[in-house]
Amino acid sequence: MRLTDTVVRNAKPAPKAYRLSDGRGLYLVVPTRGNKWWMFRYRFSGKENSISFRLYPDVSLKYAREQREEARELLARGIDPSQQRKVDKLQKTESSRNTFEALAEAWFNTKKKEWSETHQKKISSILENKLHPWIGKTPISQITAPILLKALQKTETEGKYETAKKAKQIAGQVFRYGVVTGKVEHNFVPDLRGALTTPKTKHMAAIIEPDEIGKLLLNIDNYEGTPVVCCALRLAPLTFLRPGELRHGEWTEIKWEKKLWIISAEKMRKRNEEHIVPLSRQSLEILHYIKRFTGNYRYIFPSPRSKTRPMSDNAVLSALRNMGYAKEQKTGHGFRAMARTLLDEELEFNTDWIEMQLAHAVKDSLGRAYNHTKYLKQRTKMMQEWADYLDDLKEKAKARASG
Repeated sequence: MRLTDTVVRNAKPAPKAYRLSDGRGLYLVVPTRGNKWWMFRYRFSGKENSISFRLYPDVSLKYAREQREEARELLARGIDPSQQRKVDKLQKTESSRNTFEALAEAWFNTKKKEWSETHQKKISSILENKLHPWIGKTPISQITAPILLKALQKTETEGKYETAKKAKQIAGQVFRYGVVTGKVEHNFVPDLRGALTTPKTKHMAAIIEPDEIGKLLLNIDNYEGTPVVCCALRLAPLTFLRPGELRHGEWTEIKWEKKLWIISAEKMRKRNEEHIVPLSRQSLEILHYIKRFTGNYRYIFPSPRSKTRPMSDNAVLSALRNMGYAKEQKTGHGFRAMARTLLDEELEFNTDWIEMQLAHAVKDSLGRAYNHTKYLKQRTKMMQEWADYLDDLKEKAKARASG
């Protein structure tokens, strides 16, 4: 006779444990004391076996029956319910380990050797603050496009559209890594193309008109600041390094005899090879001058607060602001855009030479990246002509000012 909710609820302990059958292998065990529980008895390959469906009332009569029918369906397909339960438990355990956070950590550890310290911190910050709080603990197999989109939209609601876009790119790389390592079947992130708000592109502020550049260089020469800041300002347009590469420059990187500034791969953004900067006569003069002040320290441009640290990343930017250049007119990073434009359009140098000197990836016709020493002779000539060109612009600005 089939059980009812009333019979199950009112079943009381007795001096000896007993069972109440619901038929088709399902029965309720009533112990002498403690909670009642469900059991399912079956035969598989000629042997009798049983599995527990857990305690009552946590598992109701209705749910116990549903589990019984699922088990009987497995038996009909030639599958032992007890073994299937072990497989399901193992898969669940494995799934809990294969969370987005775990996969992201594995991807990060694989890639970080290719990145600069600054880039590592940026990626780590986005993972920890923009992705992990929403999907970090979720098994990677359970994350869908709508789930990821909802997480990314959390950042969009803060007005941080560029960060949301970057978070999507990072998630895409994590899922791509998951596909390669067999943890994920499909990378769905490209399907989110167009789902996020497109941010307005903001280019680094740069002055690219020759007359205005001459005026800027003249203002830099006349700027009344510390020797460290003044020399960093004067060297920035000559070398067009990234601001971080400039301020982290060390005296051991200057090869005086070869007239080169060699920055280690660890400091570069991609961290895959060192970067060589041919030093023009003008650049060497500036370095010789500042060496009198900071030559005994590690950094070429040390912080005024601690000589063991480089100067602030805002030092050059603040100096430009003090000279009257608004944020929309000039940034420290803008010297690179200035050089990129004029070397190409005014001096007409080979764009491969320019891109290599900007430490951008340049590939040959077969798609292979050029060695960092490629075109070094041509780049050396280019850097000297660039320095002479800037001097000429400055002299013309001086003549206009005095005329």
